[in-house]
Amino acid sequence: MRTRAAVLRGVSTDRPYSATRPVEVEELELGAPREGEVLVRIAAASLCHSDLSVVNGDRVRPLPMALGHEAVGVVEETGPGVNRVSPGDHVALVFVPSCGFCADCAAGRPALCERAAAANGAGALLHGPSLLTDASGATVHHQLGVSAFSEHAVLAQESVVPIPADVPFTVASMFGCAVLTGAGAVINTAALRPGQSAVVYGLGGVGLSAVLGARAAGAYPVVAVDPVAEKRALALQLGATHAYAPAEAVEAIRELTLGGAELAVEAVGSPKVTAECLTAVARGGKVVSVGLPAPGRMLEVPALAFAGEGKSLIGSYMGDAVPRRDIPRFLDLWRAGLMPVERMHTGTLPLTGINEALEELASGRAIRQVIDTSGLPAA
Repeated sequence: MRTRAAVLRGVSTDRPYSATRPVEVEELELGAPREGEVLVRIAAASLCHSDLSVVNGDRVRPLPMALGHEAVGVVEETGPGVNRVSPGDHVALVFVPSCGFCADCAAGRPALCERAAAANGAGALLHGPSLLTDASGATVHHQLGVSAFSEHAVLAQESVVPIPADVPFTVASMFGCAVLTGAGAVINTAALRPGQSAVVYGLGGVGLSAVLGARAAGAYPVVAVDPVAEKRALALQLGATHAYAPAEAVEAIRELTLGGAELAVEAVGSPKVTAECLTAVARGGKVVSVGLPAPGRMLEVPALAFAGEGKSLIGSYMGDAVPRRDIPRFLDLWRAGLMPVERMHTGTLPLTGINEALEELASGRAIRQVIDTSGLPAA
């Protein structure tokens, strides 16, 4: 079948993207689902900073690539051997399609699946090479096994999680990346306990999801740090108890917590901010890093912070989530009013507005913009 998709053919830092237009909507040929794969009509796809990192070259990926990795859709067709979903199911799309058999999957850490990492790095799908070709017949790569800025996508069945049909598409679109990564970093990676103090640096979709996770876990205080006043104000609406600009954060956190927070989440992708997080936590405190810096950037911190002060620095990929477990339970928290992710929605654009959406994200103004590709009725 044919599908319209947002395709990146060459990295670009030439802004504004709304004028330079590094991403173009093209008509592609999409192969039928193979064994273990499903065809999904995309209903809504959120724009994440990881998408921007592919556009500007911070995340090196094979090009050309059909972008988009955080989305929701409806299953239209299933290939042989698919037993997890059926046509008509509403599904959240997940950017790590865990194989279930490698050492990390067997250890309960599917976000680190070796086979998925290899497939994602190659721009392929878990069960085979790319199914996308352009008008000349050349291969177009998949982004993280999803490529959701498109009318349709074929994915491994391991990349989809069934969700209730009454969850609005805009809400559901944020659960496969932002919520899994941010809330998962707090709840899964850090195992934050009620009454512990937490600080979140960086208030994009992932950082605000970490604020939501800290609130749901019963943390106090929950401190939000960002240079943008509007984002700090939103964090307070979402459950942060205090919010500060970076220049005043460390001193304020130490005073508020009588020495330092028990947990700091770094959601910026900045080595400098990671180092600051280590100064913001108390002796024995944890820093969880979820931001994705450019590969060549290096971290320099006082070595004595670890053995001498008992601090720990922990990496968290996709919030150490088990998507089939965590997406339903996070949706339950949303229903209970504890994760109002709809407040992170800062606009909906058609597929043709992808470059304008990228510019809004790069400017720091937007949190979660939704690309509407579908024409499906709203759930």
